Amino acid sequence: MADIREDVLKIKHISVIFDGFRALTDVDITIKRNTIHFFIGPNGAGKTTLLDIICAKTKPTAGTVHYYPAGKEPVRLTGMKEYQITNEGVGRKFQVPSVFTALTVMENMILSLKGHKGVWESIFYRLSDEDEKAIMDILHKVGLEDRADVRAGALAHGEKQWLEIAMQLVQRPEIIMLDEPAAGMGKPETFRTGELLKEIRKDCTVIVVEHDMDFVKQIADKVTVLHEGKVLMEGDVAKVLADKTVQAVYLGRGGERYADN
Repeated sequence: MADIREDVLKIKHISVIFDGFRALTDVDITIKRNTIHFFIGPNGAGKTTLLDIICAKTKPTAGTVHYYPAGKEPVRLTGMKEYQITNEGVGRKFQVPSVFTALTVMENMILSLKGHKGVWESIFYRLSDEDEKAIMDILHKVGLEDRADVRAGALAHGEKQWLEIAMQLVQRPEIIMLDEPAAGMGKPETFRTGELLKEIRKDCTVIVVEHDMDFVKQIADKVTVLHEGKVLMEGDVAKVLADKTVQAVYLGRGGERYADN
């Protein structure tokens, strides 16, 4: 069995070219285990493209992504299928919640359990005591334990975001990637989401793409600033946000033409 490394993900020399446009150029980033690592930068910087590379939604033109699951041999994610990467323990939540609105919170959670693929199978699946406890523990963590029998479509926007995070957590990922999890939330919901992610960090690594700098300052362990597809700066949040070049990039909103959020 492999040792548990401090690094959980290594992005090495990643470049992506779309029809002659360089979305990413020679990107090198190392993600530490059990941290909250933010990718920030103006629109078009390549943040979402980078998440797409990690989860195999997009193939890189060059470079590799290696994942180091705890106590297991390293896994080269580059070249794998999306479902294979999910099965390895790398989950992703997109910006718009993709819950099943006609199903209850509990049914959504059952649907997310590993090994239960079909909607009908999930609805009629008989939960084991262990599965039920795991689901209720996670719903408690995200503040939805009292909403288990409510249809997901009736949830508030923030609750839908928390449900989708819960749906990722029930699969027991080692890495969870979130694309603007605070988008559309008010300040109280955003703060609560930040506190939730700090709790999640105890059990898995959290990678976040975000524009809300107050949210970044609340919870970031490390920040990588991307600009025009390259790493502009990396470090702790106070140092990064105080940097004059970073401030100029945000004020200039470089790369709007190829906005990818």
